This record gives sequence, structure tokens and C-alpha cells, in this order.
Amino acid sequence: MPDRPSPLRLTAAVREARDAGRPIVALESSVLAQGLPIPANREAADRMTGAVERAGAVPAVTAVVAGTPTLGLEPAELERFLARDGVRKVSARDLAAAMVRGHDGATTVAASLALGALAGVPVFATGGIGGVHREVPGVPAERWVRDESADLPELARSPMLCVCAGAKSILDLPATLERLETLGVPVVGYRTDTLPGFFTVDTGLRLPARLDTPGELAALWRHHRALGRRQAVLVVQPPPADTALPRALVDGAVADALADAAAAGVSGPAVTPHLLAAVERATDGRSLAANLALLEANARLAAEVAVALGGTALAGA
Repeated sequence: MPDRPSPLRLTAAVREARDAGRPIVALESSVLAQGLPIPANREAADRMTGAVERAGAVPAVTAVVAGTPTLGLEPAELERFLARDGVRKVSARDLAAAMVRGHDGATTVAASLALGALAGVPVFATGGIGGVHREVPGVPAERWVRDESADLPELARSPMLCVCAGAKSILDLPATLERLETLGVPVVGYRTDTLPGFFTVDTGLRLPARLDTPGELAALWRHHRALGRRQAVLVVQPPPADTALPRALVDGAVADALADAAAAGVSGPAVTPHLLAAVERATDGRSLAANLALLEANARLAAEVAVALGGTALAGA
């Protein structure tokens, strides 16, 4: 059976980088179109792409543009996504439907992993991954279903090195770490022995491995792929110390927000934005500054790893 042509579009800048063998770092677009408020989303885009470029790599924001999966956004497209003009949130399962409907879709971690793996780009940077959701206080066991982010199974089937600040603090972090182990996803601390908590430096959860240089991370990735492993490698680094939040502050804010969500009848997909908004209020906006700083730091580390890998051809593009 002949190979099917890839549906993935590359922007001119990304294609030129591919042809020249320059390192490329994939970035998600959902954090820009849904995750951060305006105008902080523009600052995030500038800081992430700038960090990648300064480290010697080429940034490539993943998205679906008018029904076309893309690696890289043209300036006018980025403006449309930042303005959130009819842009939908697209996970991995939604990609084909967005193509059929001709939608603009901002890609989540799961969708970005799927597109990055399709392109053959080995390195991806994000803020925090999704994971196993916490129990909601006051909800009877017979009415409660343990929710899990689509990011986790996608990490188990999309071979990319994903740099993040751990899973979001609003999640059940011990359960998330156990689920990653079950799925066979290696979790490696960058200059840390414990799992970061997105906004916080340390959750107290021990990690199975630690590495201290981008070169070591690149070597781990090569060994991982040489062994035929198809899972992603999850590299976690703490948020920058000058913007990180105290663990007790975040834990208290999340606990209060969960109780408030139960009292207000908030459930399902609405729980996550409810909790994030509550944490921002409880921290007087400090969580937003931490979010921007960790996005930039993760993009920079991802680019350093991509440079250490020496660039890559994009498979199937």
C-alpha cells in the first residue's frame, strides 16, 4: 500500500529550517488561545518563541488553521489565534473533525504531541501537562467518575521529548505520576529529584531519574529511541525560583476551590478553569507571572536539547 501524503502544512520558516537541518521546537497553541488571558497570551507567545530562537532553534507553534494541521503559524494567523476569533480548543481526538469542518483549532498538549510526532520533530515544550483529576469533595462515590486528561495516553503513543513544569497543581499529582509509570512514560527531573508542581518548585514526590545537562537529556532520548520505545519522554523542571509560589499557598487555594466547586455544582470540563481562576485570585495574580516564567524557561530548555540533538529531518512532511 503506497504511503499517504501527510496532511501537515509547514510554514516557510519551518520548512527552511527542516531543509537546512536546523533544530526545531514544537509549541502548543491552546495555552495562547484558551489558557492565558489577553494580553498575557501575547507576552507568552513572544517569550516562548524568543527563548527558542535565542537558544539557536526554530519555534513551531502547532495548530489547525482553517482545517489544515500546521507546524508553525504565519504572523496573521498568530494574530487571529491571540484574538481568539472563532478558535476552538482541539485535542488529539478532535483533529480529524476540525479538518472536515475547516475550523481554526488551538491544539492542546495531546494534539500538539500528535502533530509533532507526525512531523518527526523530537522536542516539544509546554507549561504543564494534564493528568488524573482530584476527587471533588461532597460528591457521592456512585456519582463520581475518575477523570483523566487525554495528555496521558497521548504521551504513551507519541514519541517526543516533552519539556514541562510537571502536571498542573490542581490535579492529583501522586495518581498522575503512577499513571505515567503504568503507561511506560519515562519521567526525568532536570536538575531536580522531586516532581515540580507547576506553580511550585517541589511536591515532595520522588522522581525515578534525574539529569543535569541538555546534552544528557539528548543522550537519553537517543537511547530511548534506539531501544524502539514509542512513548514520549517527559522532562520536568521546576518553575523559576523568583516567580514560583509556596506549596502551602497553592495547596490551600486548590482545596478551597474544590470545596467551592462542589457547593456551586461545578463539574466535568468546567472544574479545571474554575480551579485555575480560583488559584489566580487566591495568589493575587502571582500565578499568572509564574505561568509566563515557566513557559519561557521550558521553551529555552527544549531548544537547548534540540540543539544538542543536532537538528532533525521531519518525517512525513
